Amino acid sequence: MAFLLHLAANLGYVEDLNQQKNKEHYEKLYANFNINNIIYWINNLDSFLASATSTETSWFALYQNHFAEKIKGKKVMEMGCGDCVNAAVMAALGAEVYANDLADASGEIIKKLNDSYNFRIPITFVAGDFLKNELPSHSFDFVVGKAFLHHLTIPLERKFLKETARLLKDKGEARFFEPAVNNRILDEIRWHIPVKGRPSKFNKRAFKVWKENDPHPDRSFSSKHFEQAGKEFFKEVKTVPVGTLERFSRLMNSGESRNKFKRWALTNEKNIPLSINRPFARSQMIIYKH
Repeated sequence: MAFLLHLAANLGYVEDLNQQKNKEHYEKLYANFNINNIIYWINNLDSFLASATSTETSWFALYQNHFAEKIKGKKVMEMGCGDCVNAAVMAALGAEVYANDLADASGEIIKKLNDSYNFRIPITFVAGDFLKNELPSHSFDFVVGKAFLHHLTIPLERKFLKETARLLKDKGEARFFEPAVNNRILDEIRWHIPVKGRPSKFNKRAFKVWKENDPHPDRSFSSKHFEQAGKEFFKEVKTVPVGTLERFSRLMNSGESRNKFKRWALTNEKNIPLSINRPFARSQMIIYKH
């Protein structure tokens, strides 16, 4: 019994440490955030969504199957709202949006947005630890997270999914866009290719420094994991691979040629057999229902 109590205490410490690391990272990232771009995008919503949902994996994934139409007049909770772009877009589409983040800076962004734009219903910011939200059960049509779950340790993720199930209406739906790692060899190759903000693993010293400051915990991002995690709380669980072909756009220079390739890739990779698409996808859309 003493061992189990010690283990539980250690797990709690790791969770708290990870949450604090995330909070500090995003408080700094979103301090004094300029909302001008967001205001421009929601004032030109149709053109913004047409571009974002055809060229950016996260927007393409989250908004597929007519999500923009489905949320109009619906009550939506966003976990990890971050820079609040998606919260603002959903509110501008006519949803009643509640947005949560550990970072108080996100709440300041929400305040600025509500003061600067006439939403049908102002966005409600749910501050701090989402697990202490005190919102009524079965009150949301949708719960969404755009690159959010992978910031959590797996034990903490379980608590968030349990809370998601509590908040959703009986016919509600949870949608999460997350990284997908279903091929260890491909993943190891990825770590050795430098990208903006992250050095190559070949550069051991720089990579170590980056890793120490990275707010993401070491954990599984496999589709199998998210399916098994969801089945504990939901009757319907589905993962949709995204980015199998689109990942090659990273080898191209920015510009219309790259965007043209992205549009082609995201449209056509859905035709790839699942046996190939799943292990090579860069990202995934996770859907939980019932």
